[in-house]
Amino acid sequence: MTEAVPSSPANVTPGRPPLADVDLLRIDHVGIAVADLDAAKAFYAETFGLRVVHEETNEEQGVREAMLAVGDGAGPRLQLLAPARPDSAIAKFLDRAGPGLQQLAYTVADVEAASAALRARGLRLLYDTPRRGTAGSRINFVHPKDAGGVLVELVEPAG
Repeated sequence: MTEAVPSSPANVTPGRPPLADVDLLRIDHVGIAVADLDAAKAFYAETFGLRVVHEETNEEQGVREAMLAVGDGAGPRLQLLAPARPDSAIAKFLDRAGPGLQQLAYTVADVEAASAALRARGLRLLYDTPRRGTAGSRINFVHPKDAGGVLVELVEPAG
């Protein structure tokens, strides 16, 4: 006779604290590395009907970026990322992997708290303290080697 094992909530791993301390709120955006931002914006507009809702150059990150809305714009965004300089992380990504999916980003309530909770689980984050992201947000990244090969971005929106 097999003894029943009580189930635990899906977000609890034995020996680890519950994931509520990370406080992921939703998928924020999916980042796509592109060589030519203007050509990529035109492609996504003409092919899929997406529209640019925000565009900027982030000098600190060395990236030109555009956020595109899908459908009514209420859900996650598509972020197009093009290098603003040859030594940027996006330029290096393009050299290594070519254009394509570069990151998956989650909205968090508090990027410092989420970063600390993930560090407590043994994950490496790319920055010691959050940096400026799109539209004045605060961001950090989980190292892809600690996240199944995926660069995970944590985004705390501005304001």
